[in-house]
Amino acid sequence: MKRVMFVVFVATAALLTTGQVAAADGKAVYDKSCAGCHAAIPTAPKLGDKAAWAPLIKRGSKDLTASVIKGKGAMPPKGGAANDADVKAAVDYMINAAK
Repeated sequence: MKRVMFVVFVATAALLTTGQVAAADGKAVYDKSCAGCHAAIPTAPKLGDKAAWAPLIKRGSKDLTASVIKGKGAMPPKGGAANDADVKAAVDYMINAAK
């Protein structure tokens, strides 16, 4: 029983740590889940493109994050990211890159 509890504890700690690292690093989430489309699809705003991002930035991070979580056009829900915290980190990273 102690062995099972230890394994569950270690697995839970690993999952929590992994989630926290991914959510804290918007660039890593962007590179993994967003860059492929935002660099290649003509209708996706490119990272750092101030003109393309200006109207989106006016909507605010909270609204953009909600939109990405739902999916929009060709973009799947969460943009392919694992969780809502990752989506927020990536959105904030892209917004900051266009300021």
